[in-house]
Amino acid sequence: MNRLLLAPYLIAGVAFAQSVSTGTSTPIQHVVVIFDENISFDHYFGGYPRALNPEGQPAFNPAANTPEVNGLTPVFQIKNGNSAQPFRLDRSQEITCDNDNHYADEQKAYSAGLLNQFQITSATPSSTCTIAALNMGYYDGNTVTALWNYAQHYALSDNFFDTEFGTTVMGHQNLISGQTHTTSVTSISGKVANGSVIGNVEAGVDDCVTTANGTPVVMTGQNVGDLLNAQNISWGWFYADFPQSTNDQPIPFASCGSAYNSHYDPFQYYKSTSNPHHLPPTSISAIGTSADQANHQYALTDFWNAVNAGNFPSVVFLKATSAQTGHPANSSPLQEQEFLVDTINQLMQTPEWPTMAILITYDDSDGWYDHVMPPIVNQSNDAANDALLGSSGMCGTPASGAYLDRCGYGSRLPLLVISPYARQNYVSHALTDTTSILRFIEDNWTLGRIGDQSFDAMAGSVLDSFDFTSAPRTTPLLLNPTTGQVVKSPKK
Repeated sequence: MNRLLLAPYLIAGVAFAQSVSTGTSTPIQHVVVIFDENISFDHYFGGYPRALNPEGQPAFNPAANTPEVNGLTPVFQIKNGNSAQPFRLDRSQEITCDNDNHYADEQKAYSAGLLNQFQITSATPSSTCTIAALNMGYYDGNTVTALWNYAQHYALSDNFFDTEFGTTVMGHQNLISGQTHTTSVTSISGKVANGSVIGNVEAGVDDCVTTANGTPVVMTGQNVGDLLNAQNISWGWFYADFPQSTNDQPIPFASCGSAYNSHYDPFQYYKSTSNPHHLPPTSISAIGTSADQANHQYALTDFWNAVNAGNFPSVVFLKATSAQTGHPANSSPLQEQEFLVDTINQLMQTPEWPTMAILITYDDSDGWYDHVMPPIVNQSNDAANDALLGSSGMCGTPASGAYLDRCGYGSRLPLLVISPYARQNYVSHALTDTTSILRFIEDNWTLGRIGDQSFDAMAGSVLDSFDFTSAPRTTPLLLNPTTGQVVKSPKK
């Protein structure tokens, strides 16, 4: 690997070294975003760093100097204002039902800052969902053991928010564009209001989506793929359930399969970055490039083929198969852990690891309880769909000309920054949101901004989680994918 030429550099008020020879604004040359499903911060990290450690379960014992997070203190557990207190979910309770994360219902749960209506978003007890007030439950380090160990060795944010209240499609669109507004359609009941997506619609530039199996919508404007293409930066969205044509011809609808979910491939909503026919890359060397029929949309196997051939794209988005995303009902924390650990163990043993940053976060909260009221940085007053202030049907007063139905920030989510340059055993309190990841990519490759009221213009910086002034810690942290416990530590 070529030695980097480093020079002093200042961005967002933070001084570090500039990688002059690579054209990046930081020493980070490879960004890998792992985008999982439907978890609030408190649901996974509310008890951090103290675990119950029952006999027979993977134990978690924090380092003596572990910082506190803004978590579930005894006061919040008793005086949270809801009909039930937060409670620990055991490792044996890894499979749960799905809660309610609809745009209006999530606003109602926060109830003008009282946070006392989370019963609205809780799964209803039934023969298959027997836990009352389910969304008040949280896991600790005996279940989400790997994530807590990553937090011990790298950086965790306790002040990172979903860009808007709402669902999977909204979270994915904000990740890549900071934008849920489209000029292609004005209104679809329960799904699009005033031109803004407020529910789960399907990709409108995709042979695997028809009006018979979904509600196709085409997003307009730019996304980060367009910005990367303009600078000839290699990138790709790699999705485990992405079906591919077997003969380089448009994929037959019958070959799309039931596993594929266009909600999990946000670039398929844009004409400029879609691979509508699900064509495979023409070669491994073409992966990540614009001059290829796959147009940056791939199966997950394409990523590892490229990595093993020495063709690691600069910007990588990874999406697990449905059973490993962590999504309640479809997946579980332990299945998610297997994917995360297997993936990160491999990434840390590639030649690119010394200049890599892995960011793990989630598309939305699923309606799981979180005790922190998000700051409302973008207001909306659609009486039919906004409900943060209760019966008034408001989420504040928007600026003149602002796109409506984008009330946010939404729920607090976990964010982990794993890198040789990440601060060790560090908790960042800097205010950030999903589009802060987008902004980091934009700034690192000097791409500019999306524009058109994208949230990237107001996004906080994730640079607080990095230390670019000290020598990078390149020794891998290898974990056991089943238990989440440390197999090889950088300290050894």
